[in-house]
Amino acid sequence: MIRILLAEDDDAMRTYLARALDNAGFDVVAVDRGTAALPLLEQQRFDLLLSDIVMPEMDGIELAQRCAVVSPATKVMFITGFAAVTLKANREAPQARVLSKPFHLKDLVLEVERLFDGHSLAGNGRPPQ
Repeated sequence: MIRILLAEDDDAMRTYLARALDNAGFDVVAVDRGTAALPLLEQQRFDLLLSDIVMPEMDGIELAQRCAVVSPATKVMFITGFAAVTLKANREAPQARVLSKPFHLKDLVLEVERLFDGHSLAGNGRPPQ
């Protein structure tokens, strides 16, 4: 099963996204900021980091850059409602996908499935926690 770490500071959006991804069959761990996500990336195996870009304490771009160091096999997808931030994300984390808000939940699920070519099982070489 694909494990997703969701970092989203908006409570309602985080709950909404986590529920939708869980209902689609993904294993989701959700946190409210990048500084809460980083220790999880260091200690557990995640196949995907799904992160808002604009968050307090540590933005999604910095989180993705740190993720590349501590968990290089973890794929990254950003979600954002800011067009200018999308351009910055494309420059600073070119390997990451960006999904702009608003989006339909089925589009999110389809993008996640595309990242893994429809496979429900992926791994990054680390033992499961």
